[in-house]
Amino acid sequence: MTVPDMTDPAFVATTRTFYDAVAEDYHDRFRTVLADAPLDRALLGAFAELVGTEGRVADLGCGPGLVTRYLASLGLRVFGLDLSASMLEIARRENPGLRFERGSMLELDLPDGALAGAVSWYSSIHTPWERLPDLFGEVRRVLAPGGHLLVGFQVGDEPQRHDRPWGHPVALDFERRRPEPMAGLLEEAGFTVLSRTVRIQEGDASAKVPQACLIARR
Repeated sequence: MTVPDMTDPAFVATTRTFYDAVAEDYHDRFRTVLADAPLDRALLGAFAELVGTEGRVADLGCGPGLVTRYLASLGLRVFGLDLSASMLEIARRENPGLRFERGSMLELDLPDGALAGAVSWYSSIHTPWERLPDLFGEVRRVLAPGGHLLVGFQVGDEPQRHDRPWGHPVALDFERRRPEPMAGLLEEAGFTVLSRTVRIQEGDASAKVPQACLIARR
């Protein structure tokens, strides 16, 4: 996979630096998040059924590999991709039987049509709006005709700033989007949107930010 370097856009470098710094604390905080989220598991399960078990699937922005592992448990031939070397170190440590590679969603080192499915599980939220067409276009390029994409994100109009999480001297904006414009971008990139789901965040009862999930087909 393509390794990010000094030519990366500033937002890519900032995202990588942030997650390199917080990786272990992030993993400790979210290691059981799917166990407490039946609706998320249902959406990932629906995606897995649509994709099937024959083709390859990429978990783009996989972090410590939680979703990668869950999709593998459903029988998918899945590998993880992430910018952060620290996140990938955890993913490999916790999931020794799975493949994880370093790279950028904006420049996937894959042939055209190589994948049956791709997941962007809260990993497009650090990409500026004006660069999302590039991201979705690149994902479409590597999906085979009929391949499926799942995109998860928080719903809203203003970003949430995470400043010095767990005491680390880093900061990052977490963008919130509306499902309708996101669906429009996917359609402009050549996808057919099959499903739009908006739900209350599971787990933490005090967290009221709605969560969205789009499933689309090339």
